[in-house]
Amino acid sequence: MQLRLGVNVDHVATVRNARGGRHPDPVHAARIAIEAGADGITAHLREDRRHIRDQDIARLKAEIASPLNLEMAATDEMIRIALAMRPHAVCLVPERRQERTTEGGLDAAGQQAALAPRIAELKQAGIRISLFIAAEPAQIEAAMRLGAPVVEIHTGAWCDALGDHRMAEAQAQWVRIREAAQLARQKGLEVHAGHGLNFETAETIAALPEVVELNIGHFLVGEAIYDGLCGVVKRMRAAMDRGRA
Repeated sequence: MQLRLGVNVDHVATVRNARGGRHPDPVHAARIAIEAGADGITAHLREDRRHIRDQDIARLKAEIASPLNLEMAATDEMIRIALAMRPHAVCLVPERRQERTTEGGLDAAGQQAALAPRIAELKQAGIRISLFIAAEPAQIEAAMRLGAPVVEIHTGAWCDALGDHRMAEAQAQWVRIREAAQLARQKGLEVHAGHGLNFETAETIAALPEVVELNIGHFLVGEAIYDGLCGVVKRMRAAMDRGRA
């Protein structure tokens, strides 16, 4: 089964917001990514609107035919927006205003009582739910109890360890990811992965047969400065296909 690629356009909006106005347009970037081989588009609507804005989500939903994956915190405001927008999927993530990026996985085990009614609302509306979690058995078990059909495994610690040449830690993190993917699949969950991935790490993780989707954003937008978004998405697609093969 071909590994799906979801391209996150958050940081196209980051560049736009640095100066204001409409350029560069994350919706235009989404079109380019899809034409280059992306299977869907991911966008994180944060509480502080630091990059993606409400109108971006409305336009992505209206103008992009491919699936839209809305990353968001499980707050009352975001649930209202998701129910109004009806994206293909919602990925619930932890969020702290002071963080630069999502720093860890959602504590589904510790927040089960708060998450359960929100997940039920979204499911009733026909929105696919995924939980962005650390590669931990307790979080996978919690996702099952909550009725979330999909988990997205946080790959950031593994990628950071590799980048810093902390190879023993990287190997330990890789084992955690591999075993978590196997456990989640055994439990009947669909397995996605993302955070910090580049060409090399995406090719490596693509070899895990349990993983069916990768969501990648910051790296692709950064590389697009040098090589253009179309070419970079094609290179990522090729790396993932090599790993899956």
